[in-house]
Amino acid sequence: MNATALPEKPALAFLASDRPEAQEARTRLVAQYRQVTVDKADVIIALGGDGMMLEALHASMATGAPVYGVNYGSVGFLMNSPAEDDLIGHLRRAERTSIHPLRAVMTDEAGHTATLLAINEVSLLRETRQTAKIRISVDGRVRLDELAADGVMVATPAGSTAYNASAHGPILPLGSRALALTPISAFRPRRWRGALLSHDSTVRFDVLEPAHRPVAAVADNQEFRDVVSVDISEATDVTLTMLFDEGRALGERILIEQFQT
Repeated sequence: MNATALPEKPALAFLASDRPEAQEARTRLVAQYRQVTVDKADVIIALGGDGMMLEALHASMATGAPVYGVNYGSVGFLMNSPAEDDLIGHLRRAERTSIHPLRAVMTDEAGHTATLLAINEVSLLRETRQTAKIRISVDGRVRLDELAADGVMVATPAGSTAYNASAHGPILPLGSRALALTPISAFRPRRWRGALLSHDSTVRFDVLEPAHRPVAAVADNQEFRDVVSVDISEATDVTLTMLFDEGRALGERILIEQFQT
């Protein structure tokens, strides 16, 4: 991962969460460095927590501009520490991490479809008190006839430390070229812990008894309700780039996370 090449005076777009400290930082940074719109930015600066980083990455999909996150939130796993007086220097020295999101093609009971991109995970979640029942296929072959659970997800390495880890899924090294298939509060099979899949796998979820057991699909924070099927694969035609301060690259953070107690 090499230092980031930037124009002499890089054009910056600042996106901030609703937290007061993030909004105040944005005001200071815009006054010091000026700003442009996202479509004209050399770098997008995300101010807030990991949710703001995901929002900025989604905003960057149209242009491919790298995103540098600054932590003014509560978690900040994907963020850098504030360095307002030397922001440009930090950007020039930053290490680049490139990832591909997941593409989910969702179909609901009415036959409507939606195609959504997810950086962290695509999850299916029961909509009511009724347990969800889901058939799981990988690369066109049924691997689990029926999962009874609160839900199930497919997570990327970048997202494996988020919802996936909370659901007791594996934390994946960034270069592992793998995906985590993780159940959420599995009831049957009770001891099924999920599976590790190759990054180029295609996963299909078919919802069983959708009228009686409605299920919503969520790609990061984008929801599509009453689904009957979801097809998930890596979006190799979309590349997202994050910038991290020296020694704080995402791969190192994922490794550190595995030794936290």
